[in-house]
Amino acid sequence: MATAALVLGFLALGAGVLFVAFSGGPSQARAAYLTGGRRAFRFIIPAIYIGIGIAIPVLVIADRDQAKGGVSNLKNEKPSETAAEGRQLFKQTCATCHSLAAINARGVTGPNLDEIGQVTKQRIVEAIEVGGTGQGRMPPRLLQGEDAEAVGEYLAEVAGANP
Repeated sequence: MATAALVLGFLALGAGVLFVAFSGGPSQARAAYLTGGRRAFRFIIPAIYIGIGIAIPVLVIADRDQAKGGVSNLKNEKPSETAAEGRQLFKQTCATCHSLAAINARGVTGPNLDEIGQVTKQRIVEAIEVGGTGQGRMPPRLLQGEDAEAVGEYLAEVAGANP
């Protein structure tokens, strides 16, 4: 609802600016407003705003899959049950540190998992078990057992799959 009010406010402001601009300035706009103005102006400007008001939301809705961070070759694939659980665990536990295009994660301290070379389930499970190296060190055993396995399976499927 707040979005609709914001959009309507901008539309009204834009209509006012156009009215002043097409009238020839503030003094002529005032005179045109008080005398009824041009008849075509009353119909053309609302038609433009209605057209824009429909076109922009249609474009945004049509592009909604990209807004979720879906990678083009992955967004139509359904992950296994374990990989789906791994995706949720990765979002909750790892996405704040690691970058991963498949879920539009933009971590700042850990490595970009799309650029670390070959990603296998075992490599990920071992990294989770041992922990990270370097200054922003990942704590060891951040996830354990089946949770670590699920994240490993998920990352093995999607890491580096960005076209």
